[in-house]
Amino acid sequence: MPCIHSEINMRLLYITNGIHGAAGLERVLSVKASYLADILGYDIHIMTLNSAGKIPFYDFSKKITFHNIAASGNPLQYIKQYLTGIINTASSVSPDVVSVCDDGLKGFFFPQITRKKYRSIYERHVSKNIELGYKPTVIKKLKTSLAFGLMNNLAKHFDRFVVLTKDNVSEWNLKNIVVISNPLSFEPEGYAALDNLKVIAVGRQSYQKGFDRLLEIWAIIQQKHPDWKLEIYGKSDDSLRLPIIAEELGIAQSVSFFEPERNIQQKYMESSIYALSSRFEGFGMVLVEAMICGVPCVSFDCPCGPSDIIKNGEDGFLVENDNIGLFASKLSILIEDANKRKIMGRKAKENVKRYLPEKILSQWDELFKSIVE
Repeated sequence: MPCIHSEINMRLLYITNGIHGAAGLERVLSVKASYLADILGYDIHIMTLNSAGKIPFYDFSKKITFHNIAASGNPLQYIKQYLTGIINTASSVSPDVVSVCDDGLKGFFFPQITRKKYRSIYERHVSKNIELGYKPTVIKKLKTSLAFGLMNNLAKHFDRFVVLTKDNVSEWNLKNIVVISNPLSFEPEGYAALDNLKVIAVGRQSYQKGFDRLLEIWAIIQQKHPDWKLEIYGKSDDSLRLPIIAEELGIAQSVSFFEPERNIQQKYMESSIYALSSRFEGFGMVLVEAMICGVPCVSFDCPCGPSDIIKNGEDGFLVENDNIGLFASKLSILIEDANKRKIMGRKAKENVKRYLPEKILSQWDELFKSIVE
């Protein structure tokens, strides 16, 4: 094992695919790594794959050291370059702990690649539901089942396997599993006014995020509340035909689609209700972000995350998954009762302070220290 550094200078190597995207994993990594480096005095290194010259979407501490692996060519050449890059990077950094943040299969092989030379953690940021996708075929179900079996066996070789929610624990048959939720990336001083006639949703356009369901819900809302607007922020996908569906439902004038927004906090603060229409989640970070702004949420009670975050009827509403009519009904309650949504919004902000970085990163700090000690 590599030597253990002083308590305020523990050396940590993160292994991930990239940090230039606008997804949740990149946002969370920027918060965690920067807090560990700037506040807790960790010596942080981040290894990425084929990221040379790419600018991170989110801000990272200037104290962090970045390493990039370049891999290309045919599959055999690609794998060889990847394996060599991991071995050489880990050897040069000599970390006390390695944390793998790669939701693909290749990340599970880290202990084997390095012959268990390093203390290691695997961070699982997605639910198994995401792997199956939309209407999986029998063949895909079989392939996925075999992959999950392999993942589960490989996961046993990490010192700890970290998942985000209590629901995630049941997806794995592991003794080394630990639950640590994602940290917030911001905390505004005040509360959203909740006076704008606006509902917000955030996430990339995909089957998982269920924006097609949200448009159905919004068609119901528009019949009673035509003056309200819906704003959806996230990477677009023309194959889903969401703007066309909005036209067909007759709600195009009240729905706006936007690309990822760097200052999403401001958009939450300008909204009055958050709507999460996902069929499944890895955690549901957008709920926590909206709630810390004092915005009450209506969410399908999908796996995994919303039931961990929302206290139904207190700081938001949980709705039976796929119950379109009930979701519209709960949205209408908050639309029609400004006082209720403000009471719920204030409660939401207080309740999600358990996800502030100082709370979550103290859990990580304890975990890292318990492993090296």
